[in-house]
Amino acid sequence: MAQLVLLSSEIQPYTLKDDGTFPNNEHLPVLFYEDCLQVPDNFSAAPGIEALFISNKWGGAWENGIYDFPHYHSTSHEVMGVAEGHANVQLGGPHGVVLQMKKGDVLIIPAGVAHCRLDSSTDFSCVGAYPPGQEQYDIMRGDPAERPDADARIQQLSLPSIDPVYGADGPLLSYWVEWRKQSLS
Repeated sequence: MAQLVLLSSEIQPYTLKDDGTFPNNEHLPVLFYEDCLQVPDNFSAAPGIEALFISNKWGGAWENGIYDFPHYHSTSHEVMGVAEGHANVQLGGPHGVVLQMKKGDVLIIPAGVAHCRLDSSTDFSCVGAYPPGQEQYDIMRGDPAERPDADARIQQLSLPSIDPVYGADGPLLSYWVEWRKQSLS
């Protein structure tokens, strides 16, 4: 049976500030691991991506698409790995950055960052998961009544203890710890 192969990836960080509707997260960047998973052709990548996330202690895994409306989570960080197809995903709300994601890409989204699928191929599918203790995620849609409670939950949320792709030595923690230090100083 074919397997996923982990590749080194140039990490693309995106810091997204509060836009008045969505809190986003100026203290933690979204991390885009482009082409970090080599997926053989004619191989269903979803089981391998799910197993990878679970092996790195990220749980609550699901396989599906990405909602086509802007939303964020105030109770969890999230990882998504593209198992099939491609999609344009917008981060940060209606005026945010758009990423072209394809099979083998992974996106780590800190709590508070709005995200939605703008369009996709008909076969688009991804696998998502959450850090330990954060599997019971909420779905916030940018309603003014969500804040300031959602903001407080985001500020209190702990950092993951392990990178969902590269494990204990992965770059997630160094990026997020360093970014948080710089943004708070």
